[in-house]
Order: sequence, then structure tokens, then C-alpha cells
Amino acid sequence: MGLALAGAALVALIVLLPNRAEAQFGLRGGPLGVARFAVGHVIGLSRLRHARMAVRGGRTRSAALRSQDPRYDPRGAERDQLANPYVLRAALTAQAALSGWHGGRRPQGWWRHPDGSYGWAGPVFWPFAHDDLTNAVVFADPTSLSLYGYGDIYAAIFAPYAAAELAAYTAPQGRRARKVPSAENVCDASDTGGLPVERIVAALQPNESQRTALDELAAAWNAAGDTIRAACPAQAPAAAADRLALMRERLEAMIKAADAVAPSLAKFVDLLDENQKAKLDALAKDRRAALASIQQKNPQAASACQADSDPRYDEKAQRQYEQLVQQQWPVADITSTLRLDEIARARFDVLQDTTLRTMETLSACPSKPEATPQARLKAAKTRLETMLQAVNGVADALDDFETDLSDEQKAGFEAIGPKRGV
Repeated sequence: MGLALAGAALVALIVLLPNRAEAQFGLRGGPLGVARFAVGHVIGLSRLRHARMAVRGGRTRSAALRSQDPRYDPRGAERDQLANPYVLRAALTAQAALSGWHGGRRPQGWWRHPDGSYGWAGPVFWPFAHDDLTNAVVFADPTSLSLYGYGDIYAAIFAPYAAAELAAYTAPQGRRARKVPSAENVCDASDTGGLPVERIVAALQPNESQRTALDELAAAWNAAGDTIRAACPAQAPAAAADRLALMRERLEAMIKAADAVAPSLAKFVDLLDENQKAKLDALAKDRRAALASIQQKNPQAASACQADSDPRYDEKAQRQYEQLVQQQWPVADITSTLRLDEIARARFDVLQDTTLRTMETLSACPSKPEATPQARLKAAKTRLETMLQAVNGVADALDDFETDLSDEQKAGFEAIGPKRGV
């Protein structure tokens, strides 16, 4: 189904003819939400090509799924080559996400993020949760946070994995188990270092009191990582409701982690002089420059994120979008397969509308980084809270939909995801 395929076609959908927009999108996120969801997939395409090459070329191994310095590329670490951090994370999560999917025979999956990484790696939701908080707060790079949204919620409802594939991550058995990492290994491997203390020390040259505060912050940051890892699944979620519950647990853990580091972060930053604050901000310079370069290569996508953007109406793009929705939400097929009555069909429509609306509430457009680490931490927490609210809304709609379904109907609904991933 390839969610990324929607990107180029949907950028033109920010403004539709008023009557068509009302008829087609109503409660479904709105044309602006649809376009902004597509923008994230356009922005990531240049990174995705390199990530695919890393995975298809067999250049990542199981050993790469261990904590390592994210500045280096596993394809050339022995040559001391500095790496694109997005390529590394894409390689790590792609290996983990695809090793159990259809026996690892597929080079890519439809639920991947536009940067080539995966929001779901087997039963694990948000593998790089701790690192993403570090990148957003310390390196002023909220890109990965912005890419989590509708696609991940959709993948929780219509799972890309069959039950046996998920089980391989939590109860490995036999020869194949050697190729499928455990959920615990995925959670451990995706935390690639925590707070970059030595880089901060080298840049800021802190005095004794500042170094003590930095050590306290580092300890809090590590404890936050432990909080997030504690929400790693011990069992594979077998049903959509369980997967949404897992998303909720992981998001709640990330929010708790953000709250836990806030006091130590404020204490450390408040001890810095203006020159040191400028040097701390400079640590994010390279990342911001790389992101700006990506945006310059995709001017159409970047402009679509502007509030005053007004692309021309395109009937071909409209048809492509309608085809995408039909592929993702085969309502007629679901209705006939599950033999839904009118009430159940109406409840499914609410589930569909509630999920599609998250394209607007969880825009994939990268947000402008805040000026201070404290403000960036607050912004990250706000994004996580917004996503948690969206997941709760979808979970409630799913619960309403399944209330009166028989066990046979529920089993049929669960089978739709893996079947459609083939």
C-alpha cells in the first residue's frame, strides 16, 4: 500500500473546492490535514533512498542492533566516516521491523516512516523514543517527533504483522529465532547513548558547580530512558485494542520521562552564562543545517507547510487520494466480510473518521525549534500529549465499534491487517 506513495500526489490538496472539501473530507482531518500528512512523506524521500540501500545491500547485521555512537555509519565505521544519523536509525529499525515480517523476505514495508525508519518494529512502538527526546531537546531537531502520527495509529488498527510473526519477537523458537531480534533487544538497541555529556563538556568547559548539575541531568536522563524501556512489551499485542493500549503506555512513559528531566535541565541551563548557552545551541547547528538542506531539495513540500499556501486544485490528485483511502479503508470489503449491520457500520465510520482526523491534529510538518532546551522539552511534551489524546480517541472509537461484535467478527477484523500486508 505504501503510505509514502501518497506524498507527491497529495501536496496539491491543501485547498479544495469548498463543496467537494465538505463532501469528501468532512470529519476526516480536512484537506489541510491530508496535505500536511503527505508533506512529511515528501520531505523524507531523499533519506529513504539511502536507507533502502543500506538494508537491501545487507550492510547491517545483528551486531548493529546494539547501542553504538549514532554519529557513525555501520557501513563505514571502520573507516571512521561520519554518518547521516537518519540513515543509521533507518537501517537499525528496518532490520528489526522486517526480520520477522513475511520471514524477512520483503525489503520494505508499507508502515515505514518517510525517513526510512519504522514506528512499529515487531511488537515495539516507537523504538527510538529516548533518542528522539534527546534530539528534540538537545539538538533542536523535532523531525522524528513530527513523523509519528496517523500512519502509526493506522498500523495499530490494521497490523502489518500476523500473530506468528509478532510471536517471533517475544517468544523466539527454532532456527528462525536467530534472525529475529527480541522485543527487549530492539528496545535496548535503539537507545544509542542518552545525553551526550562529553560533547557538552568539550563545548562548554563547565565549572565545578555546572559539571555537578550536568551529572545530575545525565543521571535523570538515564533514568528517563529506564522509564521508557520499562514500557517495552513483554508479550506481543494480539489485537488492535492491545496495540493501541501499548501505544498509550509508551506515550505515557515518554511524557513521564519528560517531566522527570525538566527540573534538572532547568537547573543546569540556569547555571550557564550567555556564551555557554550559545555554545550549547551550536551543538544543534549541523543538524539544523542538514534539515534545511533537505527542505531546500523539496521546495514544493516545504511551501505546503506554510499557512498561506494555496496549491491549485487538481482532480487527478483528488482521485489518487480517494484511491488511497479506499486501499487503506476498504469499507465495503470489511462490511461484507464481517457481515456488519447498520449500527456496526455506523460505528466503523466513526472509527474511520476519528483516525483520519489525526492527520490534522498530528501534522507531519516539522515545527520550528524553540530557542531554549526548556522550551523544546515543553514542546516535545505537548506533541506527545496531543498524540496520546489522539490515540485515546481512536481507542474509544474502536471499543465502541467492537462492543457488539461476535468473537468471530473480531477475529475476522484482526485478520484483515496481515492479509492486506501480503
